[in-house]
Amino acid sequence: MTSPIRTERHDNVLVVISDNPPVNALGQAVRAGLKDAIEEALSDDAIEAVVIRCDGRTFFAGADITEFGKPPVGPNLPETLDAMEASDKPVIAAIHGTALGGGCEVALACHYRVAVPSAKLGLPEVKLGLIPGAAGTQRLPRLVGTEAALPLVVGGNPISAKKAQGIGLVDEIVGEDSLEADAIAFARSRIGQPVPRASEGTANEDGVRDPDLFDRFRASQARRIRGFDAPNAAIEAVKAAGTMSYVEGVKKERELFTELMSGTQSAAMRHYFFAERAANKIDDVPKDTPLIPIKKVGVIGAGTMGGGISMNFLSAGIPVTILEMSQDALDRGTGTMRKNYENTAKKGRMTADQVEQAMGLLTPTLSYDDLADCDLVIEAVYESMDVKKEVFGKLDEVVKQGAILASNTSYLDVNEIAAATQRPGYVVGMHFFSPANIMKLLEVVRGEKTRDDVLATVMKLSKTIGKVAAVSGVCPGFIGNRMLSKRQEQANALIMEGAKYWEVDEVLLDFGFPMGPFQMADLAGIDIGWHRDPSKVTTIREALCAGGRFGQKNGKGFYDYDEARQRTPSDEVQAIIADFAATEGKEQREISKDEIRERLLYPMVNEGAKILEEGMAQRASDIDVVWINGYGWPLYTGGPMFWAQTIGLDTVVEGLEKHDLPVSNYLRERAAGSGKFD
Repeated sequence: MTSPIRTERHDNVLVVISDNPPVNALGQAVRAGLKDAIEEALSDDAIEAVVIRCDGRTFFAGADITEFGKPPVGPNLPETLDAMEASDKPVIAAIHGTALGGGCEVALACHYRVAVPSAKLGLPEVKLGLIPGAAGTQRLPRLVGTEAALPLVVGGNPISAKKAQGIGLVDEIVGEDSLEADAIAFARSRIGQPVPRASEGTANEDGVRDPDLFDRFRASQARRIRGFDAPNAAIEAVKAAGTMSYVEGVKKERELFTELMSGTQSAAMRHYFFAERAANKIDDVPKDTPLIPIKKVGVIGAGTMGGGISMNFLSAGIPVTILEMSQDALDRGTGTMRKNYENTAKKGRMTADQVEQAMGLLTPTLSYDDLADCDLVIEAVYESMDVKKEVFGKLDEVVKQGAILASNTSYLDVNEIAAATQRPGYVVGMHFFSPANIMKLLEVVRGEKTRDDVLATVMKLSKTIGKVAAVSGVCPGFIGNRMLSKRQEQANALIMEGAKYWEVDEVLLDFGFPMGPFQMADLAGIDIGWHRDPSKVTTIREALCAGGRFGQKNGKGFYDYDEARQRTPSDEVQAIIADFAATEGKEQREISKDEIRERLLYPMVNEGAKILEEGMAQRASDIDVVWINGYGWPLYTGGPMFWAQTIGLDTVVEGLEKHDLPVSNYLRERAAGSGKFD
């Protein structure tokens, strides 16, 4: 087998080259090749410096994740990097593409780092529930300082070459097209000088002089890292770089890394890493299916959802024609879109020129005829089957043949919508989540007659507009809302039996959700879908609306809200609930948090099992992708289906039976068999 590492001699400089596509992952053969190359350089007196670079589109982009959980095969990465750093001949990392995770640790072990302007560097291990495991948490603070290191290690987001140079992580930015030559020249300029080793750096003393730095940083990240183990371990590891010797700090890092690697959070986050990639693959659609070119998009509806959907395409450089029924609604919608873009610019996430560029791609219209030449038209109108069928009938008459017609329905039958056209094969569901310009999930609903090229095109397009897509079959609520309905049924039942509605919310908050069902109702607006007749009160929500309790929008819903929108439970609401319970003869009792959690979450798992049994989702991990990206299910549990496997499918079955709740045959079979869904 040919080694992925080769060497080339340029007079007195040895260039070490990795060619391990697609991302030069640091698998065993790469590690061994790097170690051998360093030994080659050290054993040859004619070689006075070493340059390490990569072929292909990127520098080492990280560890080989497929090796995780398998017996280690040497040399491991720490051994390789220690040998590299120990060299008394200068070793230079020549970086293009991304130097991430283990790749960034390779760069840190080199004595110098040069990079092209487009390069990015980072330590994203926290996104897999881990911390760097090859002394990255120890070398980085000593090289760039504690304050600069903390965001990189704890946040996990890469930084540009320019920013890396600003903090001292990159020594020189070189030509985009002359990386190797410039790196060799840089290497020669350092021959004969004492080599600087990151492990011997003293920049981390800022954390020693200001020990409160760590608490301030942790407090500033509290909301973002709540519930996650890895970020707190990362802070502890960086702190060790200031309180321990390098050798002891590396030992501490290894202890923290090993603990995380063997924990359920990292297993869950690694599961999600692969799940997101698998979700984009459609098992029965050939990979070479020709795609439909999407050069222009139409959106029907300029409200919150239609405007948000449009922004996704505008931001990706795709022209959008947006249709409304009245000029006032059109002006209001496009004005909101501009305001959203301008607010983004104020936060420094885009420039004023980019705002104008995006809005310049937008064509507002009041005429269906202006959608005629669109390649994709997305309907985002009122959630009524009659309205949607009328819209699709008009689109069928106006829009060119071969164009895709998509509905943003969150619940309705896509097959029935498609039947309103003469081209059902070109109809698909594209369920965006609100706010559509921010939320990552896109549920792609495959109708009975949806063509392969239509489905493949929409899945590819989802990446272009920055969405994470998962395919669902046609069923009420598809994947996400179908499961959500089971949770809401139990939430409503629980408060009628004696659980306090704020306790229901708190259980989900404690589990890791950003909010509970009653907080969500207040945020969305309790009066959504209300019939507006105060004399007709048949449900708790109708009673709240009749009493003028519409949610956060008017300061009172299930909760009372102050001017800062801080919530407190309402005695009035609790009295309304008690009245309904008494009227229906519901006996009130104390309900434990364990029962609340089980009754909220186990029925969701059961419904997920039914979705799999019916073939409405391709795989259990797709369901996890939907819930993590669209509904705030905590990432560190891996999603509802992975979480259920973690606690045991038999535990879920027993819990459902204990609470006299339905158990699907599919869930029983899986619990009695492998204990896994996929």
